[in-house]
Amino acid sequence: MLSLLERRTLAPAGYRKLEPAPPIVAATPPPALRVSLAIPTQRRPEGLATAARSTFRQAGVDLARLELVIVDNDQDPSAEPVAGLLAAEAPFPVRYVHEPAAGVANARNAALAAARGELIAFIDDDEEASPRWLAALIETQARYDADVVFGPVRARAPAHVQRHRQYLEQFFSREGPAETGVIAHYYGCGDSLVRRAALPHPTHPFSALRNEVGGEDDHLFGVMSKQGARFAWAHEALVYEDPVPDRLTLRYALARAFAYGQGPTYGCATADPPDWAAAARWIAIGVAQTGVFGLYATIQWATRSPHRAFAFDRAARGAGKVLFGGPFKQRFYGRSG
Repeated sequence: MLSLLERRTLAPAGYRKLEPAPPIVAATPPPALRVSLAIPTQRRPEGLATAARSTFRQAGVDLARLELVIVDNDQDPSAEPVAGLLAAEAPFPVRYVHEPAAGVANARNAALAAARGELIAFIDDDEEASPRWLAALIETQARYDADVVFGPVRARAPAHVQRHRQYLEQFFSREGPAETGVIAHYYGCGDSLVRRAALPHPTHPFSALRNEVGGEDDHLFGVMSKQGARFAWAHEALVYEDPVPDRLTLRYALARAFAYGQGPTYGCATADPPDWAAAARWIAIGVAQTGVFGLYATIQWATRSPHRAFAFDRAARGAGKVLFGGPFKQRFYGRSG
């Protein structure tokens, strides 16, 4: 494990003045919150290097108050050599954590357990942060006293991907409000800034039940929402996403859309205690979506519409709300071999 010592400052001790009229002394502002950058990774050395180096180039932030935690979620410590090279060129401490227990929730929990920051910024190993990404997240968090801040994601498909290109780039992108501010809903964990004090558990808030299927972030933020957490959107906190080639297919995207549709119903059914009334509502919504968009998708397929993928996506999400468990469970993560 690579480890660099954290620099600490000691505030001078305070003394009580006995004079009746002490002089007015300007208060020393508290040091900026320490921010931990977290990148979970699994066998993507080039993507890891791109994501990490984009954090090295951040503008408008105090680099002395940052650290980077790289969590290698491979059974073998395959990312350790790359992490060592990155640590040698980084402008702030870089620490490598090997988490051999496969699963996206395990990886994120390992990052939180190793991170020292009061704020944790998540970026994925297929993303590249814009120069003011972190500054925008931090400024928005401070301005709105937010527990979680999210930013936009813009997917970039390689030039050779032409079939369903518009749909695929939109599928892997994240769009939000046109202006920065407080929002009433939440997004995914990639490109987010989380206040540790607001988490239901400081080091293991992500549910291990979501290791294989994903949605661990939606589950966590849903719990936080019920507890009164404040969410915000940072319009300028842009990251670019470069999906791995084998994901840039309609088959993969629709399977993910189906899994996304399963999320609300599955979350209600597995709550403690289960909320079967809410689950029934989601199933009813899913039946309606599947019927309407299934018919529309069939018409678009028959007419060879270039935009038919969007209709298939909506139908798949509807079907997921109905077929949310058992043999229909989707597995996208949790494999280390």
